[in-house]
Amino acid sequence: MSAESAATAAQDRSAGDAKADASGRTSEPGAPSPDGRGPRPVLPLWAALIVSALGGFVYDLGFPGAGVWPLAFAGIAMALVPLIGRSLLSAFHVGLAFGLAFYLSHVSWTSLYLGPIPWLALSILEALFVAGGAVLITLAYRWVPQAGRSRWLRLIALPALVAGLWVLRETVTGTFPYGGFPWGRAALSQSESPFAPVVSWIGSSGLGFVMVALTAGLIEWLRVRGWRDLRSAIPVAALLVVAVAMPAFPTRPSGDLRVASVQGNGPAGYFDRREQGDVLRSQLEATEPVLDEEVDVLLWPEGGSDIDPTRSPSVARVFDELSEELDAPVILNTVTVDGAEGDERFYNTSLLWEAREGAVDRFAKRNPVPFGEYIPDRWFYDALVPELTGLVQRGYSPGTEPPVFDLGDTITGLAICFDVIYDELIWEGARDGAELYMLQTNNADFRGTDENQQQLAIARLRAIETGRSVVNISTVGTSQVIDPSGQTIDALPAYESGAMVTDVELRTGLTPSVVLGGVVPLLIALGSIAGLAWSGIAAQRNARRRTRSGAGREAALEV
Repeated sequence: MSAESAATAAQDRSAGDAKADASGRTSEPGAPSPDGRGPRPVLPLWAALIVSALGGFVYDLGFPGAGVWPLAFAGIAMALVPLIGRSLLSAFHVGLAFGLAFYLSHVSWTSLYLGPIPWLALSILEALFVAGGAVLITLAYRWVPQAGRSRWLRLIALPALVAGLWVLRETVTGTFPYGGFPWGRAALSQSESPFAPVVSWIGSSGLGFVMVALTAGLIEWLRVRGWRDLRSAIPVAALLVVAVAMPAFPTRPSGDLRVASVQGNGPAGYFDRREQGDVLRSQLEATEPVLDEEVDVLLWPEGGSDIDPTRSPSVARVFDELSEELDAPVILNTVTVDGAEGDERFYNTSLLWEAREGAVDRFAKRNPVPFGEYIPDRWFYDALVPELTGLVQRGYSPGTEPPVFDLGDTITGLAICFDVIYDELIWEGARDGAELYMLQTNNADFRGTDENQQQLAIARLRAIETGRSVVNISTVGTSQVIDPSGQTIDALPAYESGAMVTDVELRTGLTPSVVLGGVVPLLIALGSIAGLAWSGIAAQRNARRRTRSGAGREAALEV
């Protein structure tokens, strides 16, 4: 071949390479583009927006009330695929579409009584976090293939990084602002799936990581045409087998406790018409059938007494008589007040009541609900929506007491309503010696919505995560007793008054999830940030190397 022919052939190859680079196609699946733009988008923007929005609705169907847990994985896939090859601005919009579709569906119950403003505000805020996380995931899809040519980088490191960034976003939304809103985390869709036992080892953040890593790993296996070499399916297959086959961590049985739990179905909603004492009367009426039972403790739901017995001698006598007749302590919940007149502090408080001794212990809700139980930065929001903030005249302060009650021979862990979604409180109860959990809630403001089913699913995961039985008692339902494996062993129909008397298994020993606690989400957060930074640096370094190599080839051709 002549020198002229060789030069022409080299120029043709160079032109072909440039064409391949511009289209995002390369001869090796997953190989980086020398132009530094990353992979070609899988979907055009208009289709990406549609698929992402539909994915948000599909993702919600994986959670209660539909509760079709495999659809959570489908929703995750529909969130990830449209992000591949996107610009950062379009990734933000695609992520926003997914976030809005999911949260507008998932927390629609917030609009039941207060109208669209709180619902839209919460959904838009959470969707903005999802959009920010989508930008980071898009960077991972852009940088990791450019950081190295190894197919295993695509099959292992990229899915792990995508999963870490997804969980990082969930961690941020679960802590910020005003204590965060850790509702709608991926793991919370799996309370009745074969993946649920994973939470006893690595918690909800760890299960969420596994779910997204499996989904992202399958996507990458298909993108690199892994069916041509079945060995490339090993990472996803191994993770799937381990996640499904892993049993829940075994805690140790330590006896049982006979618990009477009462669902009064009284007018406990914020906007229910009632006179003072109506909720108390409904609880007392529902308790009557169990007064001749031999029990170890009587449990009432959140707001079960709308009169504080510590400030009402007549109501104190009611609980004295209850405790004396049952020969057992009573765990009730009411609003308590501390501080001098004009400087009062209100608390959503559970009391451990014993006959002739009164309230021997108390636990105030750690995480009052912003805009529901108090108004943060009231001066600001009063200026924006005074007609809504004016509905919350009394703000609750967060409690500081340990989340356990000593019942004599048994210690029970506690959480009041939305407290159950905050990991640290549940872990603290187990570390303080809880042998079971008693969760008190008031779902009266969400009758007929998915909220109570979503909260019950969280309670079910807490049972598995801690290896403890859970008694979840509501004013109106859904009230259930759940064993440490997550199985329901007793229940009351929703929106009916009733009582359960249940022999509840006690357990001791700490699961790895409780022992590790916040270490798992911290490691995932730090690892994903470090991994994204490394891939970006490596991608830029390789891009500069390719640029220099290309310049060298051009110089050689000129010579």
